[in-house]
Amino acid sequence: MVDGRKEPRMGDERSVSGDIRVSREDRPAPVIGRSGSKERSAPSRSGERRRPPAAPPPPRKRRKRRSWFFRIFYWLFVLCIWAVLVVGGIIAWYGAHLPPMQSLEVPKRPPNIQILAADGAPMANRGDMGGAAITLKDLPPYVGKAFVAIEDRRFYSHFGLDIPGLARAMMNNLMARHMEQGGSSLTQQLAKNIFLTQERSLERKVQEAILALWLERHYSKDQILEMYINRVYFGAGAYGIEAAAQRYFNKPAKSLSIAQAAMLAGLMKAPSKLAPNKNIAAAQARAQLVVQAMLDLGVISPAEAKAAISKPATVSGSVAESSGNYPADWVMGLLDDYVGPLDGDVIVKTTLNSKLQATAEQALDQALDKSGAKLKVSQGALIAMEPNGAVRALVGGRSYADSQFNRVITAHRQPGSTFKPFVYLAALERGATPDSVRDDAPVTLAGWNPGDFSKEYRGPVKLSTALALSLNTVAVRLCAEVGPKSVVAVAQRLGISSSLQPNPSIAPSGRRSWPPRLSCRHSAPKSPKASSSSG
Repeated sequence: MVDGRKEPRMGDERSVSGDIRVSREDRPAPVIGRSGSKERSAPSRSGERRRPPAAPPPPRKRRKRRSWFFRIFYWLFVLCIWAVLVVGGIIAWYGAHLPPMQSLEVPKRPPNIQILAADGAPMANRGDMGGAAITLKDLPPYVGKAFVAIEDRRFYSHFGLDIPGLARAMMNNLMARHMEQGGSSLTQQLAKNIFLTQERSLERKVQEAILALWLERHYSKDQILEMYINRVYFGAGAYGIEAAAQRYFNKPAKSLSIAQAAMLAGLMKAPSKLAPNKNIAAAQARAQLVVQAMLDLGVISPAEAKAAISKPATVSGSVAESSGNYPADWVMGLLDDYVGPLDGDVIVKTTLNSKLQATAEQALDQALDKSGAKLKVSQGALIAMEPNGAVRALVGGRSYADSQFNRVITAHRQPGSTFKPFVYLAALERGATPDSVRDDAPVTLAGWNPGDFSKEYRGPVKLSTALALSLNTVAVRLCAEVGPKSVVAVAQRLGISSSLQPNPSIAPSGRRSWPPRLSCRHSAPKSPKASSSSG
């Protein structure tokens, strides 16, 4: 012991070869510090060694999980930012090619001219659309909803773009590896029809979406649907539902049945391919899908759906093939002089009698069926007028679908006896009176022997009687008296614009050709009150 301290003893001091290694009890216990390194613990004052505290679980794994989650979130956020920038750039680029939104307007629908008979019956429609515009409230409720059911069932809930529909269309196009579906909403389809072309491209699709948002902002859903059904193409030259109803079913759109409305709505997929006048089976099959969609949407009841499917719509005789189109063409040629430029739809009421028009068409058909082959003719014409000039029936040909040439108005034919009043008027202006007498007797003009249909001659007759009986010989004599040039002048003064040649044949039939060497001389014996002159 030195200074009161007790030195450790290492075995027997007297043994030189004793073991000097530290025993397990003499070794200090390790202590883990805050930094995680091991520290040796000093023995307690009481001589007892402290037990090491429990070590917390290592945080390395948690940090690793947090790091991966943060990285994924970060890169997703970056990709979203880039996607927004790219999409925004595309929209801005293609949108720059559109007119300024503040000056954008829905173009007016081309005017329609509806031509009616005197009793209000429709005869024909003219104009680019082929039918008048119609309001949604004038249609049965199921007509407009048929288009919603098959084309855009979320129409009343989306903001102009059907996002689920667009996503579904994109997936289908990716799987098909080509543009198979468009996914366009009704609003987008309307935007395409009134503002854009039918081109399929990314630019047109982006512009279509921009314009659809503009339409949704400025118009209500019903207004958009009304514009849509009045402007879309239904095939066979019909634009708008009124034109389609008249074209395929020969009835106004307000009278459409459920089956007919379903067929028209089904045409939107492919108007030309599914047109019922060309492919009735495909149109009816498509209509059944529309009926089922209307049932699923709750537009019609199961009983109504069953009736529409069991009795599908069929095509009726079209008004476009009716003979009423002949007078309609005539009206269109005169409209500018009466109305001028058109700013909207126009209704023209004519003097035509719808029943008499149909009767005239049937009479012409029967006459051609009976005598057409024998006479070697396939077409004919008919006009019926009242003494005051009102046209009651006009048939310009046997079939308007086969030939639109109006043989009443346009064809240059000999007018026949209808030209004789001009001859008599020329004679009256030269001093003749209705009681003046001329001979109904044979007459020869350089080998030409005009005669009457009955081949009977009445001798001296009054001019009033000769006109009433349409006597050719008297007309020829009057032509010789006044001269063919005077007859032509009277006809042109009264509105005849055709080119007329002053020759003798103009008197009985209005003929325009005549050998130039012939002169208007007659060899009939003179009557006491008859006079003759060279023409």
